[in-house]
Amino acid sequence: MKSNFNNKPEISYESPGKFEDTRFEKIHNVIFKNAAQASMIVAKEIADLIKSKQQKKENCILGLATGSSPIMVYEELVRMHKEEGLSFRNVITFNLDEYYPMRIDNNKSYHYFMHQHLFDHIDIKLENINIPDGTVSIEEIKQYCIDYEIKIKNSGGLDFQLLGIGRTGHVGFNEPGSHINSGTRIITLDHITRVDASSDFNGTDNVPKRAITMGVSTILQSKRIVLMAWGQNKADIIKRTIQEDISAEVPASFLQNHPNTTFVLDQSAASELTRFKTPWLVGDCIWTQELKSKAIVWLCQKTDQAILKLTDRDYNNNGMSDLLAQEGSAYDLNINMFNVLQRTITGWPGGKPNTDDTYRPERASPSQKRVILFSPHPDDDVISMGGTFSKLIKQGHDVHVVYQTSGNIAVTDDEALKFAEVGNDFVGMGTAEINFASVIEFLNNKTENQVDSIEVRKLKGLIRRRESFGATRYIGLQDKNIHFLDMPFYETGHIKKKPISDEDITIVAAIIAKIKPHQVFAAGDLADPHGTHEVCLNAIFAAMKQLKPQSYMHDCWLWLYRGAWHEWELHEIDMAVPLSPDEVLLKRHAILYHQSQKDMVMYQGDDSREFWVRAEDRNKHTATLYDNLGLPEYEAIEAFKRFDY
Repeated sequence: MKSNFNNKPEISYESPGKFEDTRFEKIHNVIFKNAAQASMIVAKEIADLIKSKQQKKENCILGLATGSSPIMVYEELVRMHKEEGLSFRNVITFNLDEYYPMRIDNNKSYHYFMHQHLFDHIDIKLENINIPDGTVSIEEIKQYCIDYEIKIKNSGGLDFQLLGIGRTGHVGFNEPGSHINSGTRIITLDHITRVDASSDFNGTDNVPKRAITMGVSTILQSKRIVLMAWGQNKADIIKRTIQEDISAEVPASFLQNHPNTTFVLDQSAASELTRFKTPWLVGDCIWTQELKSKAIVWLCQKTDQAILKLTDRDYNNNGMSDLLAQEGSAYDLNINMFNVLQRTITGWPGGKPNTDDTYRPERASPSQKRVILFSPHPDDDVISMGGTFSKLIKQGHDVHVVYQTSGNIAVTDDEALKFAEVGNDFVGMGTAEINFASVIEFLNNKTENQVDSIEVRKLKGLIRRRESFGATRYIGLQDKNIHFLDMPFYETGHIKKKPISDEDITIVAAIIAKIKPHQVFAAGDLADPHGTHEVCLNAIFAAMKQLKPQSYMHDCWLWLYRGAWHEWELHEIDMAVPLSPDEVLLKRHAILYHQSQKDMVMYQGDDSREFWVRAEDRNKHTATLYDNLGLPEYEAIEAFKRFDY
C-alpha cells in the first residue's frame, strides 16, 4: 500500500533554505513540527493497513515497540478504536523485546507497558498478543527464542514494524556489535541504554543487565518499517544512522538496506542532518540573518579563527560562495556578525537604566522590572541561571521564583528515610504534619513496584522545598517572593506523569496575572529525560497565550534558559550574561544547597556529572566560545534566547 509519508501536504517543516537535495541521506525520512503531529500520521498508516487487511479477510501482523516514542501512536489508535470503530480483531502483534529477568506483573515490564498504553483499551484477542517472556528460565531461553521466530514466520511475517532508536543506535535491544543475520536472542544491555532507562527504575543500578530481543534479521524481514525519533537527544545517532556507512556499531544503520523504511522525526531529532545543520554544504540557501549567524559561527569553529580573521577564501572553500557574492566581501560579513554577537553581551539582564537600549538585548525602561523566574524542578533556577538571578536581585528588580513542581520523585528513599528519622526524633517536641514513624515503616518495607504513600511524597516534596529556600536565601531573595505551584500533572508518585490539563495551565496563568511581570524566564531545555521541562514550558506558553490580551502582557518579554542538560548554540543566543569568578562561586554554592540532588543524580540522562559541575562547565565553555570568536574574554557566561509568544 502507498505510505502516507509521501503526501507532501502532511509535512510541515521548512528548512532555512528552500531546497530538496538530500544527497547525504541514505534512508528516506520525513520531518514534522512535533511528535504529536507525526504520531497521528503513523497511527493513520497502521489503521489503514489494518482496515485493508480486514477487507481482504486477512490477519494484520504488527511488530510493536515500547519506550516513549510510540506512546502517542498508541493513544491515537485507542482513540480511533473508541471514537471511529477501528477494530483490532484481525491483528496479531509481536513485541520487539523485554527485559530479562522480568515478571509480567512488574510495572517496569514491557508487558505491563503494552497493556497500559494499548491492549487494555482495544478489542484485540489476548491469544494474538505476543511479548517476549522475561520469566523463561535461562536453560530454556535458546529454544524459546527459536520458537518466537517460528511463530512470526508461521503467522505470515511482519506486515509492519514500528521502531524507536536508542542513543547507542539500537533497534529493539540490538546493541552495538549486533550482526545483520541475528535472530531473536538474549543480549547484554549497553551501559548507555541502562543509563537512559534509569529514570524508569529509580537509578541505573536497578535496570536489568539483560534483555530478550528480536534480531536485526527478523526486523529486516518486515514488509514495512517505520522508525520514530523525537528530541535533541536522538539527533546525533539519527545523523549517524541516516548519513554514515552501515556498521554493526550502529545497528539501526542496517535499515539502509531495507526497501520500504521511513524515519519519522521531529525537528529536534533531525537537527544534526546536514541539510538542516549546514544547509550551505548541500545547495543554495536563502540567507536569513539567523542562517548567516549560524553559518559564520560554524565557519569560525571549522577554521579555528576569530570572526574578523575570516577571508574570502574561507567562505568560498566551505560552501558559502553565494553568501559572499550576496554580501560583497568577507570584511562586511565579518564586521556585521561581530557586532551582532557583541550586542548580545550584557551585565544588565533586566536592562540598563537611563541608557540607549537600541543595541541592547533588554529594554532600559522600566528601570525596575517585575520578574518571574519559572523553575520546573526546585533547582533549575540556580543550576541554569543562578548568576543572572543574583544580578537581577542586586540591580533592584522585583524578582519572583516560581517552582512549578514539587520534585519529590527525584528524592531517593534513603534520603527521605534519613530526614524521616531526624523528624521522628523531634516529634515529641511539637505537632508534626507528617507521621514520621509511618514513613519510616513504609520506606523500610517498600516493595519493588510500590508507589510512595502520600506522606512519603509529602516528605520528599518538603525536602526539595526547604533546599530551595536555602538556595534562594543565599542568592539574596526574600521568602515572600518564592512560590510553589505543585502542578497536578506531576503528582502521580510515578515517573510517568499525567497529561497537562486545564488545571495546570490555570495555576500558571494565575501566578502570572498576580505578578504582572515585565520579564518571564522559563526553561527551554527540553532534553530532560522524563519530560517535565517540556510539560512545564507548554503550560507557560498556553498561559501566556491565554493572558496575551491583558494590557500588562503587552510589555512582557519571555526569555528561555538552558543549562541543566544542554546549552544554546552561539547563533541562537539573544542575551549573554557574563559571570565573574565570584559569581561563579556564588552559583556553585547555591546549587549545593540542593543536597538531596548532590551525590546521586537519579535522572542524569547522558551526563553523569553532578549538576553544579555540568552548569559550571557549560557556562565556562560558552565564555570560551565567545573568546575564540574574538569577543571579550569572561570567566563564564549564562545564555538566553528570546521567544515571541
